[in-house]
Amino acid sequence: MNSPAPEDTVHPIPPRTLTVAYTGGEERRGPITMGQANMIRCILRDDPTHINIHDVWPVPGGVTVEAVTDALRALAVRHEGLRTTFPHPPGAAPVDQVVAAEGTFTVTVLDHTELPDDPAGYAESVARAARAGRFALGREFPMRITLLTVAGQPAYVALAFSHAVADGSAMAILREEFTELLAGKELPDLASLPPVDLAAVEASPAGLRKSEASLRYWERIIRTGPQEMFAEPRGRRPGTDEEARQLTLRSRRGGRALAGAARRTGHPEATVLMAAWCALVAHRAGQDSCVTAVPSANRFHARVARSVTTTSQDALLHLDVRVETFDALVARTWGAVLNAYRHSQFDSVRLWEMIGRVTAERGSHFGRDVVFNDVSALPAPLLGTEAEDRGGAEHELTWGPPQALPTRLLAFTYRTAPQLHISLWAAPSLFAPEEAEGFLSGLVLLLEATAAGDVPMDALTEVTGVRPAERGPDWLRLDGCWVSPDAVRETLGRAVDGLPVHVTGEPEPYGTADGTDGTEATADTDGTASGTPGAEPHLTAYIARGDTLLTSEEAHRALMALIPAAGSGVLAPRRYVLVTDPPADPDRSDAWRRLKTIEEGTGRGRQV
Repeated sequence: MNSPAPEDTVHPIPPRTLTVAYTGGEERRGPITMGQANMIRCILRDDPTHINIHDVWPVPGGVTVEAVTDALRALAVRHEGLRTTFPHPPGAAPVDQVVAAEGTFTVTVLDHTELPDDPAGYAESVARAARAGRFALGREFPMRITLLTVAGQPAYVALAFSHAVADGSAMAILREEFTELLAGKELPDLASLPPVDLAAVEASPAGLRKSEASLRYWERIIRTGPQEMFAEPRGRRPGTDEEARQLTLRSRRGGRALAGAARRTGHPEATVLMAAWCALVAHRAGQDSCVTAVPSANRFHARVARSVTTTSQDALLHLDVRVETFDALVARTWGAVLNAYRHSQFDSVRLWEMIGRVTAERGSHFGRDVVFNDVSALPAPLLGTEAEDRGGAEHELTWGPPQALPTRLLAFTYRTAPQLHISLWAAPSLFAPEEAEGFLSGLVLLLEATAAGDVPMDALTEVTGVRPAERGPDWLRLDGCWVSPDAVRETLGRAVDGLPVHVTGEPEPYGTADGTDGTEATADTDGTASGTPGAEPHLTAYIARGDTLLTSEEAHRALMALIPAAGSGVLAPRRYVLVTDPPADPDRSDAWRRLKTIEEGTGRGRQV
C-alpha cells in the first residue's frame, strides 16, 4: 500500500467539511434488485474493507472547489442509485429501497502545500482508507468523498462507495460523467434502467423464468464441478483470507500475440483470452475443467449497460478442458461463455440456499477460487488510474500494493491492444512471487504459440513453463474433486474430539468390489483406486468411539461444521463406520474392516 507523505507535506491545514444540498429528483420506493440483494448480503456479513469499493477521479487544472461540488450534486440528482437508502429493522436484511427527492451529502476537503512524489498513489491510499467502516444502509449517503487540494486548487477526488449502490462499472460511468461535467459538456439522457425499474423487470414473469433457469444452471455446476480449483497440499489457509500483492503485466508482445491468435482461429480476442486463461488455470490446478467467476458479464444487456447501480452477480463459467488441442478449446469456449452470461441473473438468497443444500449433499464447501474480470471493452476514460497505460512496454511485470484476497486467483484485464494489460492477485500460499510472474508470462507464451499454430493441450508445461500442482500418491479424484484422505482424517479427528480415526478410499461405496476386505484401496497417480481398474473411489471413515455414544450422524455434522475453514482437499466421507477400539495396526484399512461394526451411516451423498 502507498504510504502517506510526511505530515507537514500532506495536509498541514486541518480538514474542513462541506455540506452539499441537492434537490430536483423524484421520490420513489420499491423492492431491491437481485444485484443489490446479493451485495447487501455481503455488506452485512463481510469485513467492510473487503466489500466496500473505491475510486479516484483526477480533477483537471483550473477547476474550482465549487465546480467539483456542483458536478457531484448533478450526479446525485441524475442517478437514483446515489439517492438510495435501504431502511430495515435491526437484525433483518433490507427488502426495499427508498429513493430520496432531495437531501445532503458531505465532502471532506484536505488541503496541501504540495502533494507527495506519487500524487495518484497518495490519492489511491486516501480512497482505500475510506473503505473502513460499514455503511449504514438505512440512512448513510452511499459515497464517502474526500477532495484533495493544493493551495486550495482541486487535484483529486478520492471516493469510497457502498457496494449496494455501485460496482466497478458504475464507478467508471460516474467518473466519465464527472469529467464531462467539469468540461462543461451536457450529459445525454439516461438510456439504462434505474434500480427501482430494474427490480420490476426482474420480478416480471420473464425475469422470474430467467432467474429459475440461472439457478438450475448453477446447480449443475455446483453438483458436478470441482469444489475447489486449487486442491493441493499447500492449498488455502484454514479460515482466513490471504493478503496478496497486485502483479501487473503490460505487454505489447501479448497484445500482438492475442491479435494474431484471434486472426488465426477466427474467434474474437475476448474468447481466445478466456480460453487461454481457463486452459492455464486448469493446467496449473491439475484439473479437468476450469470453474471461474466472470463478474463483468452481467452488463451485456442495454437496459443495465450504463445503469448506476450494482449488478454484481457472477456469471459462472465451467469449461471442460479435456480436448486434444487449444483450437478445439477455443471453439468450445464461445458457447460456454455465452451460456454463463445468459445465466447471471438470479435470486442471490435462493442461490446461496441452493449452494448450502447441494454442498451439504456433496459433503463439501464450494470455493469461489478463481475470478476473471475482463473490462477491456470499456472506453479508456472509464478505467481510472490503476489502468493507465505506461508507455509501450514490450513485456513488463510490476508489483503493486497488497490487498485482502477473498479468493485464490483474481485477474482484471484492462487492455488487450496495443498492449495486453492484466493485473493479477494470486494467493501467496499457492503462488510464490516467481510463480505468479511465471503464470502471467506463461499466458503470453501460450498466446504467442497459438498465434503461430494449434497447440496440443498436453504440451502446456513445455509451451508456458507453468507446471501443474504436485500431489502425493495418496490424493484421490473423488466426485470430480481432488481429495486428501489424510486431510479428511485430520479434520474428522478434530471434529470428534480426538477419537481414533482412519479414512480410506474404496472402489465401491461399501467395501471392495469383490466383497472381500483384504484389498487395500489406494490412489494411483491418476486418482483412481487400485483393486478395481476404473472404479471411482469413495471415502469411508472408521471411528473408534470407545465408551462414547457418538453416532455417524453426529460425526458427519461435526465434520461439516469444520469443512468451510478446513485445509485443502477435504470432503466428507460417503460412509462412516463406528467401532469400539482401534486395531493393533491402525494404519491398515483391512485391519479396521475386520473389526466388529457397532454402527454405520451415510455421510457425503445425502443429508443426515
